[in-house]
Amino acid sequence: MVKCLANKRGTSIFRTHNNNTIPNASSDFGSNRLSHIGIRMAPRKGKTQQQQEQVSLGPQVLEGENVFGVAHIFASFNDTFVHVTDLSGKETIARVTGGMKVKADRDEASPYAAMLAAQEVAERCKTVGITALHIRLRATGGNKTKTPGPGAQSALRALARSGMKIGRIEDVTPIPSDSTRRKGGRRGRRL
Repeated sequence: MVKCLANKRGTSIFRTHNNNTIPNASSDFGSNRLSHIGIRMAPRKGKTQQQQEQVSLGPQVLEGENVFGVAHIFASFNDTFVHVTDLSGKETIARVTGGMKVKADRDEASPYAAMLAAQEVAERCKTVGITALHIRLRATGGNKTKTPGPGAQSALRALARSGMKIGRIEDVTPIPSDSTRRKGGRRGRRL
């Protein structure tokens, strides 16, 4: 019976039933010599070649045909999100926020940060192969403000200026039919 033990240096030591050691049997003996005692050597790593396949990220389309995605622009007064998905909304293609583009916290919702975010999203869309976008614009909504933040307009303009074709533009701000109580108390927020 032969046991395989690991050495401190990482080389293997084979020990027979009467405790005779065979140091580094993998280099001293070929695989055909060790096969009579029941040891098979693993194939060498360098010998196997893996075939590389060309993988295209985008869809298969004809020349000049538009490939649509959906740009979800969420513009609050604290930040602006530009999130591009496929038409079903399940697969995210790119998501960039205004806070990822500027250093100061007060500039996250600014039109400049939204413009930079939209430009980066448009670049990523072009690499994937998306050439046109439907826009879904959203404010905070609910029992909070229904007006979009300052970054909404500039994000939309930046997407159009960067060469993306614009399909439909719709406002998807959640509007309650009847809402929960708004914060601020009975007398409202006092400035």
